[in-house]
Amino acid sequence: MLKIILPTMMLLPTALLSPQKFLWINTVTHSFAIATLSIQWILPSYYPYKNLTQWTGIDQTSAPLMVLSCWLLPLMILASQNHLQHEPPTRKRIYITTLIMIQPFILLAFSTTELTLFYISFEATLIPTLILITRWGNQPERLSAGIYLLFYTLASSLPLLVAILHLQTQTGTLHLTILGLHSPPTPNSWTNLLSNLALLTAFMVKAPLYGLHLWLPKAHVEAPIAGSMLLAALLLKLGGYGIMRITLLTGPIPNVLCYPFLALALWGALMTSSICLRQTDLKSLIAYSSVSHMGLVIAACMIQTHWSFSGAMILMISHGLTSSMLFCLANTNYERTHSRILLLARGLQPLLPLMATWWLLANLTNMALPPTTNLMAELTIMIALFNWSPLTILMTGAATFLTASYTLFMFTTTQRGPLPDHITHMQNSTSREHLLMALHIIPLLLLILKPNLIS
Repeated sequence: MLKIILPTMMLLPTALLSPQKFLWINTVTHSFAIATLSIQWILPSYYPYKNLTQWTGIDQTSAPLMVLSCWLLPLMILASQNHLQHEPPTRKRIYITTLIMIQPFILLAFSTTELTLFYISFEATLIPTLILITRWGNQPERLSAGIYLLFYTLASSLPLLVAILHLQTQTGTLHLTILGLHSPPTPNSWTNLLSNLALLTAFMVKAPLYGLHLWLPKAHVEAPIAGSMLLAALLLKLGGYGIMRITLLTGPIPNVLCYPFLALALWGALMTSSICLRQTDLKSLIAYSSVSHMGLVIAACMIQTHWSFSGAMILMISHGLTSSMLFCLANTNYERTHSRILLLARGLQPLLPLMATWWLLANLTNMALPPTTNLMAELTIMIALFNWSPLTILMTGAATFLTASYTLFMFTTTQRGPLPDHITHMQNSTSREHLLMALHIIPLLLLILKPNLIS
């Protein structure tokens, strides 16, 4: 564990003290070295916990997510290079430092075996994200987006704190390994129902559940590219991971809670997919598609079977890489056309043919083309849900159909059709951008060969 956390902490002096000329090279190579080291975590082991210490431990639930977060740090730094081109050196250093600051907190949140530490690191990720959005966002609305994010997260996480304290008074411990041995106290009492609700709410807002998702499109649209990648690929997964962890602890979720959450999640997957078909803003479209994918994850976590947990895990990893790649692609378009409106930046395939290939690959994985891991995940979740209640097939089937339609809509509008008159010259795509896309898609394609690493 320290093999990764200490080098991650040492990235801070690297970012602050590197000579200006080597700033990007040093931070990217160092964080790539950390990402390569972290791959050892995914290897299956005989023991339930690897690297178990008093506070942290890595099991099959947290390992894939931790590797994903280590993998995405160098990609976020790579993606931001052009965005920060004309900024003064100090601002560049602060930006990279802010990105690096989030990393230890995310790693701790995924690997901790103690609920208090989990709560602290879960909340601490909010501060650097807020700084990124409010300081480096593009439009003046970034402040309102930051306020939305702050208040949604704070309002939902206070009940979580109360529930954790209540759990401590009831059981006398907050250690996950010991809590797993406790039988859940008085299953059908009001206190148990309320504490379950409080434990789940914070993660439902983070995940986000349809109805609690209003902060997400705002935050995504206003955030700089690294902020969007961070939100889509990692911070939403904190919500899904929290739900998996907590539902395993609290025993079977009472039906009073399970049904509304499940219904909302599936209905949300359907609704946000249809909202995507009406979007004019590219980033907003990708943000809403995240809500619909995470709706499936929440629904799967609610029914608490092996199949559904496995499907939720695969979908979280696949969606983390896919949506991050889509945001990078949207950003490359934005940097050239200075507009995120689909009508103003269309028909780019003749100008950037290789970028169109990346667009095609990203969109095919997003719409769960076989044999991608996205398809394995969606099928696993659908089978688990169908087994739980045959009626869910109506919702999940419609959501899948709509996912394919909005993905194709996004691809055809950005790549095909007549070139707008105002685009007279276009900067060529760079090796840095192609490397960035390749580093997103290669893990996705390799995971097709051995999906049990992340299930």
